[in-house]
Amino acid sequence: MSIAQNLAVIRDEIRAAESDAAHAAQSVRLVAVSKFHTADAVAEAIAAGQTLFGENRVQEAAAKFTELAARSLPFELHIIGTLQRNKVRDAVKIASCIQSVDRIELLQEIEKQCAKIGKTIAVLFELRTGEATKAGFSDYAALESAVALCAHGHFPHVMPRGLMTMAPNTDDQEKIRAAFRTVRETRDKLAGAYPALPLTELSMGMSGDYRIAISEGATMVRIGTAIFGARDA
Repeated sequence: MSIAQNLAVIRDEIRAAESDAAHAAQSVRLVAVSKFHTADAVAEAIAAGQTLFGENRVQEAAAKFTELAARSLPFELHIIGTLQRNKVRDAVKIASCIQSVDRIELLQEIEKQCAKIGKTIAVLFELRTGEATKAGFSDYAALESAVALCAHGHFPHVMPRGLMTMAPNTDDQEKIRAAFRTVRETRDKLAGAYPALPLTELSMGMSGDYRIAISEGATMVRIGTAIFGARDA
């Protein structure tokens, strides 16, 4: 099927999952993960009405989305992969959100680079719910320390919007569900502790588990192969 047809199928499935979970219609945003796919493929998705994209690799994203901007195509770009400090300068220039903030040092660099260009950027804090090799804050105390710094004005160019996670690499759906539930409960706890921050977003769920994620409160799901097909590289 074409990218437009794939998008239609995924959108229908998201709407069905929203309904099954008794969530408001259109409450879940689809992040089309376009890493390893061409600017032309992204342009095809934009033509089909998809404007929110996620990229893992800053250098690839910068080249691709600079080309798309030159074509005057509408898009919103989120960085969803582990971000090294030496890539932050380029990342904040092209993205509206960094979904994978996993340490205070990264927040410091994002603030530094955004201040240079007078830009405020949204961030999601990544909470590790899977294997120890995965990125993310490992416990509530570490995560809360980062959120507190934002709440107390240490990073005026950074706007916390919620949490993100990658589920454990398992076929056990109950373990996956428990991971997503933990993220939602953690977000709720933080939102209660810091009511001035708009901690409304939960980015969780990918091609194999996004229905579970929606049932547990996801507001964004990240889907790539089901939209674009096999990777080009």
